[in-house]
Amino acid sequence: MSGAEVPESLPATAPRSWEPLSLLPIAVGLYWLLADQGIGWLLLSALPGCVLLAAGMVLLLVPGDPRVPALMALGAVLGVLLTPLVWLVSDFETLFYTVLGSLACVVVAGRIGLQAARRYADAPEPDTSTEMNLKAALDEAMLGFFVVSARMPSGTVAERMLEDVQTLEQAITDNGWFDDPSLMHAAPPAPEHTQIERARLWGSDYEVLRYDSDFVAPPGLPRASWLQAQTNSGCHVRILRHPGAARPWMLCLHGYRMGMPWMDLGLFPPAWLHEKLGLNVIQPVLPLHGPRRVGSLSGGRYLDGDLLDLVLAQAQALWDIRRSLAWLRAHEPDARVGVYGISLGGFNAALLSAYEAGLDFVVAGIPVIDLASALWGFLPPAHLDYFTAGGIDEARYRRLLSVVSPLSRPPLPSRERLHIFAGAGDLIVSPRHPLELSRHWQVPVSWYQGSHLSIRSERISRQVVAGAIREAGWP
Repeated sequence: MSGAEVPESLPATAPRSWEPLSLLPIAVGLYWLLADQGIGWLLLSALPGCVLLAAGMVLLLVPGDPRVPALMALGAVLGVLLTPLVWLVSDFETLFYTVLGSLACVVVAGRIGLQAARRYADAPEPDTSTEMNLKAALDEAMLGFFVVSARMPSGTVAERMLEDVQTLEQAITDNGWFDDPSLMHAAPPAPEHTQIERARLWGSDYEVLRYDSDFVAPPGLPRASWLQAQTNSGCHVRILRHPGAARPWMLCLHGYRMGMPWMDLGLFPPAWLHEKLGLNVIQPVLPLHGPRRVGSLSGGRYLDGDLLDLVLAQAQALWDIRRSLAWLRAHEPDARVGVYGISLGGFNAALLSAYEAGLDFVVAGIPVIDLASALWGFLPPAHLDYFTAGGIDEARYRRLLSVVSPLSRPPLPSRERLHIFAGAGDLIVSPRHPLELSRHWQVPVSWYQGSHLSIRSERISRQVVAGAIREAGWP
């Protein structure tokens, strides 16, 4: 299934030859840079001032690039976060205007992003409130972080990627994976050798289960050695379980750039899932994330590497998640398991539903589904031109990723056990993604008036999960 099957309409505003709202980040950026408060001020003001000024100028002269409001929001949020330090090196008047200007830029960045976002016939319109603009601005700031932290293939790496795509496509064709992706994804056995350690965070005790992934790249694919890096080759699973009689298990799958305990336990709060609902919780860490990262940033080379990196990382993610379930069922053969994933975790929850039978339910929250469109829209123009000239366009990219796509196979649970929720103002995972999954699963989307990052404060997630638990007949 392709994203073109989801009806969409034009953005909220027509394209402009210049953006009047760009004058605000230009003015605020100049104020940051020119408000002479000494050397301490200069050191603090350089980053937010330069980012806001540069983003404003590009937005003024060549509007339309989706990366620009993202960088503008990132600069504005940095300006707000620097407030405590600004107070130490400036007077109250300067502090007031820089903070006020940065906050205004945050709101404007969110508004620009919402205006430029595509509209979809089956998704509600995001409201026009200041609250929604602020929520959207947080998404834009996160996109800005993704843009500046991503390591796009370039130079010899980009040249090698063109060669690897040929090898990848040939291997997929020769092995029949385009016709039946399940041939690429063998069911893993339960691990034989495990280690369990105890840990505690924010008043919650949990266990850390470790064992070897034992994932082996499918035959015919090049450059699989990086997957065997010491940090990535070991599975890392957090467990919260109650003593005594068996209870249902919630399998929680985290998002991109997450994987650290303070992030994952904040996204899937033990106080609610474990203590209030009384569930056992199992949280696998995705490959290349958290303690499994390769490099300085969690998630590096998962979505910001080359195409082969993504195919292999996602194939390993499916293997590792199923291996966690195999471990669980080896210890509790009759365990009742529900799956709850958010963002990239929503993608993996949807993918898991096509390969694992016996799941009580699957909840895909704000799920990114079409990885090709999600990544292609933020590639720099030079990269787009180079890859297109080399024979890799978005359609071919999507076809190659179909071997790890949740849209390539029907879900095994019945429709009554499948649930989706998404944000009307999500600028990281646009409504197109949950709508694609909705059509594939043939279930409706539960919408909320919010953005991607506002999900922690939205009621919809708990409502949908609670509904899934009731419908599954869990006590």
